[in-house]
Amino acid sequence: MKHPEDCTNIEEIRRAIDALDREVISLIGRRARYVEAAARFKNSEQGVRAPERQREMLAQRRRWAEEAGLDPDVIEGIYRTLVSYFVDREMKGWREAR
Repeated sequence: MKHPEDCTNIEEIRRAIDALDREVISLIGRRARYVEAAARFKNSEQGVRAPERQREMLAQRRRWAEEAGLDPDVIEGIYRTLVSYFVDREMKGWREAR
């Protein structure tokens, strides 16, 4: 994949963005498998929801966003949506396993 500054037309840019999005989605899928595995180690619904862990994780993602030159509010919003989705999935799996 070319560096953004080396692209000579919009098609190259779109192909690169599509390739990156595919990687991002693959990584989200990989993250989902870790979330599912984590449910084995949790003893309660509170443990699944882990609000303190969520607060710490979101604060860290905000710092990472700032380091990357991205808007931390936007990144936090993305992660809030992602975590909500994963917690719902994990809670369902946790309840089914009990």
